[in-house]
Amino acid sequence: MWEALELPGSAMDYHFVLQNAVDRLWSTRNADPRALEMLEVFALLDLELMEAAPQAVSFDGTEPMAFVRVTSVPRLIGLLEREGAFMEALAVAKRLTRFGQGEDMMTRLSEKVGALAAEAAGAGRAQ
Repeated sequence: MWEALELPGSAMDYHFVLQNAVDRLWSTRNADPRALEMLEVFALLDLELMEAAPQAVSFDGTEPMAFVRVTSVPRLIGLLEREGAFMEALAVAKRLTRFGQGEDMMTRLSEKVGALAAEAAGAGRAQ
């Protein structure tokens, strides 16, 4: 994986290397739980690449810019959500909306974060 990122290539090449790595790590998570740590690293790298070079995930010549469906970042958002890291998942989902994706995840996570905040406020008043 690291060697592939060191080779010359386009931003789109690197996006697909990262996305494929996330997919492979996801499929091996039961055999090696440490794969989830690297999955998070590679998915965040992919998001940073997308933010730095949007053409890595865009269709050529479309106005306004249209983006391919990304799978690595939603996989990370789902993982964070299952772990109960709702604020972190929400922050990643917000970043993904720039690429026309993640709006439904952002809405769902916003509701969860709001419900948890209300529950915490209610628990604080009860004491």
